This record gives sequence, structure tokens and C-alpha cells, in this order.
Amino acid sequence: MKKLLTSLLSLSLLSAPVMAKDILDKLTVADGFSISLFADDVENARQIAVSKKGIVYAGSRKAGNVYALIDHNSDGVADKKIVIATGLEMPSGLAVKDGDLYVAEVSRIIRFKDIDKNLKDPKFEVVYDKFPTDRHHGWKFISFAPTGELIVPVGVPCNICAEDDKYGRIFSLNVDTKEIKTIAKGVRNSVGFDYHPTTNAFWFSDNGRDMMGDDIPPCEINRVGEGEEGAHYGFPYVHAGAILDPEFGAGKSIADYKSPALALGAHVAPLGIHFYNGKQFPAKYKEQLFVAEHGSWNRSKKSGYKVMLANVDQGRITKYTPFITGFMQNEETFGRPVAFAELADGSLLISDDFANVIYRVSAKKK
Repeated sequence: MKKLLTSLLSLSLLSAPVMAKDILDKLTVADGFSISLFADDVENARQIAVSKKGIVYAGSRKAGNVYALIDHNSDGVADKKIVIATGLEMPSGLAVKDGDLYVAEVSRIIRFKDIDKNLKDPKFEVVYDKFPTDRHHGWKFISFAPTGELIVPVGVPCNICAEDDKYGRIFSLNVDTKEIKTIAKGVRNSVGFDYHPTTNAFWFSDNGRDMMGDDIPPCEINRVGEGEEGAHYGFPYVHAGAILDPEFGAGKSIADYKSPALALGAHVAPLGIHFYNGKQFPAKYKEQLFVAEHGSWNRSKKSGYKVMLANVDQGRITKYTPFITGFMQNEETFGRPVAFAELADGSLLISDDFANVIYRVSAKKK
């Protein structure tokens, strides 16, 4: 009961979002950068993707909407918002490929063909509809692999449980043949991943289990290296390559499971991760990993609520430092970062499903 009361208290502290015009005053970005609003009034903005024409698409979770955001004059601010779909089931994840917009609902992937040309009358077709229907950890982040498959995670329908092989995995889906393969297993709930621009190594975030206290287990950033496809990352038996689960860890060996590339703070809830590949930021940011720590909901004192930068060198994370702070101050929540996308000019977009905005981070001109 004490744990439940703590959780409910933490949820109640997620106060109503501040006005969009005020949120920027709360945020501090790393030296040499500026942050502005690319779009506001984007209810529950989650994953974002940019088409070749520069139209920004955004999914949502609770709102059930998919948005198109258009910056007609290329000034870094969207001047038109079109709601291209409503009433979908947690359409959190989306991706653009060959002009088509793919959207992940809980149990299916849908596709809007040639979306940029059909914003006035968007229609979708079902690409795949055989994922589990469980809403608990059923929302998804999706992306296309360099080899063309659609990467789709399926979280576990619980806080902690041992389910069959439909859950707790990251899959690749051939959208033409419908063939499914497993990229990683033992994954509780990944809502963010990216491929390294040079090595093509697959990196993903994973949210650790709840109800083991304030400080354990860590959330994780993981790496799938060459020859490691299908490796087991521990859940529900081992957490962060170091902690045996009190319910499911009996008789298990930590050495049998893959350790994370980086163990994060407990409950910081890493969602989107993104290797910067643009030309606007200073050279030291090239191919470095941005991490959106969405923030805790069940901790006596909040943690996360930051955009972090992980410095990656030869497949290892050597440093992990704040890039944007201020989303939470004195236990009051002002925003919760979710996911990233790059504009053609190299500026970085970041969605926020609490403040209902999309930020734009630019390098200051010298």
C-alpha cells in the first residue's frame, strides 16, 4: 500500500502543463545553442519524422492523433498544423520511407501512401495487424533499418512478468513479405532506438521495472553489435547486467545475459535516442547520441526530465552529460522530452508530450 500511495503521489505531482510561450523560460540548453518552439498546440506529441519536402509528422499516444506540421517559409517555425488522423489506438510511433508515412498503433502498422501529396484527403491501408493487442506497454516507436526493414518493439504487458516470445522483444518487419525476425529479446519496454550512422550498430533504450524502490533497477541504453542479433538483454531475470530480479532471478546467472552499454538512473525513463548526423552543430557532436529522459512517475523524488548527451567512441559510451535541463524544477513538471528528428538545415527537433510542443535546437552563429 505504501508503494501504491507513493506512486499516486508522484502521478499527482505531474501538474498541468505550462503555457507554450512560457516553457522556454524554464529551459537551459548547452552553451553555444539556442532553443525555440517549432510548433505548439501539438497535443501529446510523441515520435516525429521529417519528409523529403520538410513536412514534420508527429504521432501521439493518449490523444490518438497524427499531425502534419508545415513550415512554409522555412523560418524554423511551423505555420500550419493539419490533423491527418484521429481516433487511432495509441499512434505513438511513425516513420517516413519512400514518401509513405508509416504509423504504429498497438496491434498494427498502417501506411499513408505518398503522404505529402495527400494531406487534404489522407487515407491509410493496413500493412501488418498481428502484434499483440495489450495496451500496457503497447505503444510503439518505429524506424526503418538501413537494410529496409521496419523495426518494431513489443513491450511486456506488465510491470514484471515472464511472457511468451510475442513480448519483450524488438522485431524487424519486412513490410512487403511480412516476415518477422527478432533483433533483441529480454527487453521490457523500448520506446527509442537508432542506428549508428557509420557502423550501423543498433542502439536502443529500455525502461527498467518499477516497485523495487527509488534507486534500482537502472534504466538502460543498449547496443546490438555485429553478430549479436537476437541476444537476450536480461528481462525479467536480470536488470542492467547487474541485478537479479527478486521474483524471477532465482537460479539465473548474470553472465548469461547481455549487459547494457550504459546503466542510467532508476526510473529516468529514457525514450527517444538519436545519433546526430547533421552539419549545423559543432564537429564534436557528430555521431553522438542524444537521449530523451522522459522522467519518473513512481519515485519519492523525481528523476530524469532532461535531454542528455552520450559521447560514443568506438562503440562505447565514454561520457554522459546534460544537454537541456529545466523540464522539472523543485518537483514541479513543466515538460517531458520524448523523441528527436533533424531538419534539413541540421537543427534538432525534440517533441514534448507534456507541454504539447516541439522544440527546435540550433547552434548559435559565431
